[in-house]
Amino acid sequence: MVHVLSSRVLLRPTDPERSRDFYGRRLGLAVHREFGTGPERGTVYFLGGGFLELSGRAEAPPDGSVRLWLQVADAAAAHEELCAEGVDIVRPPVKEPWGLVEMWVADPDGTPIVLVEVPADHPLRYRPGL
Repeated sequence: MVHVLSSRVLLRPTDPERSRDFYGRRLGLAVHREFGTGPERGTVYFLGGGFLELSGRAEAPPDGSVRLWLQVADAAAAHEELCAEGVDIVRPPVKEPWGLVEMWVADPDGTPIVLVEVPADHPLRYRPGL
């Protein structure tokens, strides 16, 4: 059995500086660490219980099969903040039939990002015995 100690999502952006601006300034993700030098240096951001690493450079945008799921405390507040930062909103916050409030954005290479609010009464918040 593999004992996983840590994990991260790796993205190879087509324009690393543009992607660092998007994830660091516009989304406001905190930097965990950086490594290397120059425009293709690696930057690792905190993603709640995980990490997002931007490193290297891709010749073409990803095929769209990768999506990021980011839980936020308040989707409406996140919507206002991201609009103020000039982030293109693919879809504003909507309460889905399954009870989550979801808002969709995309990074500069088109990687879909869903920002999810888990309402207080949603089963994902259920803690047996508490």
